[in-house]
Amino acid sequence: MMLSYFTALGLLAGAALAVNPVVMKGADFVDSTTNNRVMVIGVDYQPGGQSGYDPGSGVDPLSNGTVCLRDAALMQDLGLNTIRVYNVDPDLNHDQCASIFNEVGIYMIVDVNSPLGGESIDRSNPSGSYTASYLNRTFAVVEAFKGYPNTMAFFAGNEIINDVPTSKANPPYIRAVQRDLKNYIAKHSSRSIPVGYSAADVREVLQDTWAYLQCAIDGNDKDVSRSDFFGLNSYSWCGDQATFQSAGYDALVSMFSATTIPVFFSEYGCNTPSPRVFNEVQALYGPQMTTLSGGLVYEFTQETSNFGLINVNDNGTASLLVDYDNLQSQMSKLNVTLLQSSNASQTQAQPPACSSGVVSSSQFGANFTLPSTPSGAQDLINNGLSNPQQGKVVQVSSTQVPMSVYATNGSQIEGLAIKPLQGNQANTPNQAGTSGGSASNTPAPKHSGATGLASHMPGVFLVGLFSCIIVLVL
Repeated sequence: MMLSYFTALGLLAGAALAVNPVVMKGADFVDSTTNNRVMVIGVDYQPGGQSGYDPGSGVDPLSNGTVCLRDAALMQDLGLNTIRVYNVDPDLNHDQCASIFNEVGIYMIVDVNSPLGGESIDRSNPSGSYTASYLNRTFAVVEAFKGYPNTMAFFAGNEIINDVPTSKANPPYIRAVQRDLKNYIAKHSSRSIPVGYSAADVREVLQDTWAYLQCAIDGNDKDVSRSDFFGLNSYSWCGDQATFQSAGYDALVSMFSATTIPVFFSEYGCNTPSPRVFNEVQALYGPQMTTLSGGLVYEFTQETSNFGLINVNDNGTASLLVDYDNLQSQMSKLNVTLLQSSNASQTQAQPPACSSGVVSSSQFGANFTLPSTPSGAQDLINNGLSNPQQGKVVQVSSTQVPMSVYATNGSQIEGLAIKPLQGNQANTPNQAGTSGGSASNTPAPKHSGATGLASHMPGVFLVGLFSCIIVLVL
């Protein structure tokens, strides 16, 4: 049977385009090929919420390619370049979703923990939960995601310190897990993948947590237990009357001004009052906050906590919320190219040596004698997991979103599709397509899969492809 023009374009869409992996250089995320700074422009992504995580169901946020295609198209139009995924099942196949996000220039930061017992460090019992079985789970997540070039980083922990009492015994266990993960990655991954921590915005312990995690034990800047980056879950900017000063952003810039590792908001977007106007976006990516490396809006899908950008309806369709429109409006005003196009500094500050003096509070557990890796886990680090699920980039066979998505005015968005990017580039607000989520009365059609793809392919490549098609037909 003769291959049609659109089938040919579908084959083109399947070409394994890839973003350049991200590395660390001092206080910046850096494109490993261009050496340009990478700002995190992203969203937290956990459809179904934490309570929806069920490893027996065969489903997690990155297991359904059709859903990921829809969400990647909407994220691409927002201009996003990063998602954070909290709870994944390392035994599932994530190839389609990871490859879809890869083709539209969106990185993934993946948490290695889950809310289930035995799959995270219990902040109320760190020593009892730091086991070989637990580490086996974290290594399985590494195995599942290490093969994707758009796996940007792993979170080793989330809010394990969330008040003064938990700052006493818990800090060494955060560093121990980071050490074990980085040792496993060094032994079993073809590239280095950064590992860091996501902190609660509890000002009584925030600075000490950052200082404790960025310092180098014995002054060794190769110390694998130190964080490669530091995420902050911050909800201090609330409403359109908030300012850089009233939200305390000035204090955060001052706090992190001497950072030797990237710092970014791993969650942001206060939802009181609602809907959110997201005017903090202009501050976060503006000249006053170049110390930080961007942030992740909480969160993509509407859950019980009412932070969503889109609502997934019971019949499988989806509806954009006003928060989506408002965020898109703010993103469209950004010129992050100025922040990202400059080469990262060749002069990198040395991390401070770890000592009790790096923290300001005597109540903080500044203990730098870390717990030893459990013996069973050390065997896994040395020898690797037995027959783990290992992800790889695969062909993306379709660019067109098959399910219905509705704009905030109720009109169905026509032609919603992803637009594969050329040249290993990450998505930015400047790359975003025409908005289908506009609050205007007539939503503008998205680029179609055929038109968007053809516009990104060199003519000589198209000629070569069609020559091959003629041969096949003959």
